[in-house]
Amino acid sequence: MESVQKAHKRLRNYPVLLAKCANTAATYAACVTRELNVEKNVCEKEFQEFKKCLQKVAKEGKMRL
Repeated sequence: MESVQKAHKRLRNYPVLLAKCANTAATYAACVTRELNVEKNVCEKEFQEFKKCLQKVAKEGKMRL
């Protein structure tokens, strides 16, 4: 059960991470919604920027993704 509690704790941090990366999240979301037929790697650049932001914020806050 301890692993479940740790997972819940990590999930509670996600709103904080997303709020701090709102600009890159919005850019990625706009790219995905702009495409009618979303295919692999269509928005790769935007996704990588969003991912980098999440990782940076998590590292700064000593959080685990």
